[in-house]
Amino acid sequence: MTAAAPSDPAGPPPRTRRTRAGDGTRRQVYDATSLLAVAVTEFNTRGYDATSMEDLSRAAGITKSSFYHHVSGKEELLRAALSRALDGLFGILDEPAAREGTPLERLRHIVYRQVEVLTSELPYVTLLLRVRGNTETERWALARRREFDASIATLVADAGAAGQIRSDVEPALAARLLSGTVNSLIEWYRPGRSGSKTLPADVVRVVSDGILPPA
Repeated sequence: MTAAAPSDPAGPPPRTRRTRAGDGTRRQVYDATSLLAVAVTEFNTRGYDATSMEDLSRAAGITKSSFYHHVSGKEELLRAALSRALDGLFGILDEPAAREGTPLERLRHIVYRQVEVLTSELPYVTLLLRVRGNTETERWALARRREFDASIATLVADAGAAGQIRSDVEPALAARLLSGTVNSLIEWYRPGRSGSKTLPADVVRVVSDGILPPA
């Protein structure tokens, strides 16, 4: 498998089309996609609750009225961002390699692809993993995350029943450790760092073989 090229952690750059303001200067023209990237950066930096529409318009360099021309408010931006992350993760489960083969083969594929999705959608997955359920949208996202995690836990249990993973580790614990290993990447991974291209395969190898030798 070939890893997808990771994106900038700040998300895709704004559209480059520019218009001329009344004073003759040229100004950036945004659309909904590029404003979403700005919003995700601010949400990850400030926290969603602490980010106001004023903060978002200031970060984009446009007026609040211009911002509202594209979106109804920051809750719409939050849902769009979380949907993008969740769509990427749930899309993995629909891939043939995640649905066919032995439980262990399917698990390895899913872990590999999780790393790819996380690195290519880093700001969006980061936001997803940091929500705390303070709004309706956040509670929806948390429920979807639990649904995804439950699918992984079921697959780990199937691998355990088939004797394909260590018998001395409870499947529920193994599932949490797998998720924790992948999700921890948001804390230290940055695009372009050494080893980025081989990271998905490296993570699969580490969770398969372990790091420390037996005592």
